[in-house]
Amino acid sequence: MNVTLPLEQMTTADKLRTMEALWVDLSRHAEEIPSPSWHEEILKAREEKRKSGQEQPLDWEAAKRELRARLT
Repeated sequence: MNVTLPLEQMTTADKLRTMEALWVDLSRHAEEIPSPSWHEEILKAREEKRKSGQEQPLDWEAAKRELRARLT
């Protein structure tokens, strides 16, 4: 199936709603979406850094504050 959207005519809000609808639908069948091999490698490397004390986990609120500070 080939789907064509009028992207040039869609507002940013329209595009975001469309993306959200796609994500909700894909999420219903997440087990059908294979994780790329590089993803496992990155997760293993991050876990090793955490175990060795090189990185400490942040709770979600602290992570958002840190990201906002970087972007302003």
